[in-house]
Amino acid sequence: MRHTLSVLVENRYGVLTRVAGMFSRRGYNIDSLTVGVTEDPTMSRMTIVVRGDDQVLEQVTKQLNKLIDVIRVTDLKSENSVEREMALIKVNCDVTSRSEIMQIADIFRARIIDVASRSVVVEITGDEGKINAIEQLLRPFGIKEMVRTGKVAIRRGQKSS
Repeated sequence: MRHTLSVLVENRYGVLTRVAGMFSRRGYNIDSLTVGVTEDPTMSRMTIVVRGDDQVLEQVTKQLNKLIDVIRVTDLKSENSVEREMALIKVNCDVTSRSEIMQIADIFRARIIDVASRSVVVEITGDEGKINAIEQLLRPFGIKEMVRTGKVAIRRGQKSS
């Protein structure tokens, strides 16, 4: 089972190294890791995707909370959060295939952000399934290069009564 953790940390030198080191020492694998400053420049938020059962999640959470720079660890359940990834995919194309690639991008609400004589770069945001689906449709054209962000996630707002 995959778990998405939102880890609020002090925005200081070496915090990422300490967090990654904790995972390494304990033998836990990180599937995805994104880090960025928050609305408060003294804090950063790490979104970490880790694979394991509830016991692994409990141990990871306990170990993270022991780290001095960690402020709060939250398990983001998919039903209570919004999550996205982004990918840039450089695809081989020529005059005959360009319109088909553009149609695929349009179906997925992706954007063509660069056009060259023999390639296009597609930018796509969405959940993991959406990114995987467009990747599979573009693969027959020949993917020259691809880069994906890790998952970013945030808790949904409170429902009003």
